[in-house]
Amino acid sequence: MAGRINDDDVKAVRDAVPIDAVVSEYLQLRNAGGGNLKGLCPFHDEKSPSFQVSPSKGLFHCFGCQEGGDTIAFVMKIDHLQFSEVVERLAAQAGITLRYEEGGYNPSHQRGERIRLVEAHKAAAQFYVEQLDGPEAEIGRKFLAERGFDQAAAGHFGVGYSPAGWDHLTRYLRGKGFSDKELIASGISQDGRRGPIDRFRGRLMWPISDTAGDIVGFGARKLRDDDNGPKYLNTPETAIYKKSQVLYGIDLAKKDIAKASRAVVVEGYTDVMACHLAGITTAIATCGTAFGGDHIKILRRLLMDNGSARVIFTFDGDAAGQKAALRAFEDDQKFAAETYIAIAPDNMDPCDLRLAKGDEAVRDLVEPRTPLFEFALRQIVGRYDLETPAGRAAALDEAAPVVAKIKTGSVQREVAVQLAGFVGILDQEYVVHRVNQLAQWARGRGDQRGPARSSSRAGAQHQQAQPSAAASGPSGPALNLRSPAHRTERELLKLALQKPALVSPAFDAYGTDEFTAPPYAAVRECIAQVGGAELGVAETREYLVQVLDATPNETVRKLVTELAVEVFHGKSIDEAYAGEHLVKVRLRAVDRRIDDVQGSLARLGSNVAPDHLAAAQNEVWVLQQYAQSLRSSGADAL
Repeated sequence: MAGRINDDDVKAVRDAVPIDAVVSEYLQLRNAGGGNLKGLCPFHDEKSPSFQVSPSKGLFHCFGCQEGGDTIAFVMKIDHLQFSEVVERLAAQAGITLRYEEGGYNPSHQRGERIRLVEAHKAAAQFYVEQLDGPEAEIGRKFLAERGFDQAAAGHFGVGYSPAGWDHLTRYLRGKGFSDKELIASGISQDGRRGPIDRFRGRLMWPISDTAGDIVGFGARKLRDDDNGPKYLNTPETAIYKKSQVLYGIDLAKKDIAKASRAVVVEGYTDVMACHLAGITTAIATCGTAFGGDHIKILRRLLMDNGSARVIFTFDGDAAGQKAALRAFEDDQKFAAETYIAIAPDNMDPCDLRLAKGDEAVRDLVEPRTPLFEFALRQIVGRYDLETPAGRAAALDEAAPVVAKIKTGSVQREVAVQLAGFVGILDQEYVVHRVNQLAQWARGRGDQRGPARSSSRAGAQHQQAQPSAAASGPSGPALNLRSPAHRTERELLKLALQKPALVSPAFDAYGTDEFTAPPYAAVRECIAQVGGAELGVAETREYLVQVLDATPNETVRKLVTELAVEVFHGKSIDEAYAGEHLVKVRLRAVDRRIDDVQGSLARLGSNVAPDHLAAAQNEVWVLQQYAQSLRSSGADAL
């Protein structure tokens, strides 16, 4: 039976690993004010950053999709790991030795599947690197040298060599404690007639890492003529390796991509190496598949997808490269970044260009570049005879729908004018009108399939206004941030979660019925369950963890993280600000009670019993005096 990780050790891991450092491994973060950081959410597609991180509280929250939680929850969500797997991974990073209860610690049984597979890849990568120095790997070293890569370059990129025997690596990893089942599941080994054998044999090996830097797969290059396999062989789809979701070199390039707001997409492993060695440290490549939507999501999070961001494709100028560029253009509108294509003279790839003309030529390659839309349109138009009316009409028929997909109206018009020039049609307005008609028709067809999606920013605002309207949430009316009562209650709960010292102990005397929105009442109940806001005065982060643990469902949990991260509306968050909101919430509650009692008496009329009437009138008088005191004395009357 797997042991449970000691609670104190879990707390130590949370405290030791800063959430901003972990999140920054996956996306670019920028200052959001109030001590918070913001970025593009990795859990849903958006163009304006609504994802916020609070380093001081150890929490994240997305105001668009409502995902939120602490460091452990973030890694669980983004890497699809179990709780124990994440704690073990973060503990290893922080150098914390975990203690296990209910049976002790058995690494081979208690580590989660993902961690075991990553460890197997790490051991395999080291094995391959060591093999590259051996006599058998001379052919691999020669291959690298012929392409301008010395031993230092190979070491920087972790390039290795897989021996030609059947099971050298398999036997090595068995000796490291990995089971046959784990080796098959990792894709490192495959089933043979007499048991597992090495998947990669006699090949040059490139380790493929995910955004966090964990090795999740390999790319293997054929070296010998008697190897009947494909030129490049990649790890098959596994629990940790999805070829549509990995980019070779992303672990090395991500910081420079974020810093420069530029990414260079090349076609192969050696092209990435050549670019990096030439000083283009933002180069990455896909791994045996076309550049697609999942790759775009990875880059957008790093680029922050602002208007100045650039993505440059360096496809070969041959037919295959042109086809790849056109395929990339189909996804162009998923970027807010400007996209370009750069083609080297004589159709050389970056590796060949560096070998032939040096590092400077590689750097120059990505400078004079052509907008991707222009390249795509010229490729389409170039297939037709533009000397004839029929050829020009056919070229326009194929190219106009491509331009119509451009979402920004001003850009669409500008490109339509350029298309008219490419095709040779003097009447530019005719082409603009044709493109506009196609765009309207496409939008109309989309409306027939269902209501149009709102823009990501509008969607985020809608979600923020109604964070707990999900069916699984607390019953009652949806939150309405235009309501003064809801705004004040929200601000008070933010104070209770983020600045408990400012509202404690007064806040802890407030009942759940003083919060008119059921979702807010549910958050108030969670705070009460852990001992009140007073508990957070000494240790806010641990207090927030306990409040999150007390939430009854995912909807309330997401609202807690949202309130714990959201910035305050006031300029000065001090005792006066806290007192103002404490008074407003209490005063509205008192006024509601007065209205309830008076309304009840009015409905009963002359049928009310004398003793009941006297008690009710006395309650109203006391409440009115209290309300007057709150209005005149403020927080001192609480």
